[in-house]
Amino acid sequence: MNKSQLITLVAEKTAMKKKDVELVIDTMINTIYDTLKARDKVTISGFGTFETKHRQERNGVNPKTGEKIIVTEAILPIFKAGKTFKEIVK
Repeated sequence: MNKSQLITLVAEKTAMKKKDVELVIDTMINTIYDTLKARDKVTISGFGTFETKHRQERNGVNPKTGEKIIVTEAILPIFKAGKTFKEIVK
């Protein structure tokens, strides 16, 4: 399912206009982006938690050439599914 299919389905289930559903979904996603950018986390009870993880700089090896390289530090987005989410997907 892609974003437009999700918007259509939510609009049908809620009797809301597609334009309104799209605004809500876009606002929710942008709020999650902004919160993670500020290095905070977003917890949606039963669904899961969005947060960031800091990965330290480390030594690595290029698998093609065997050459030693340095893998730079990074901040990665992480999603941890909630208990209800896990049970429903099971």
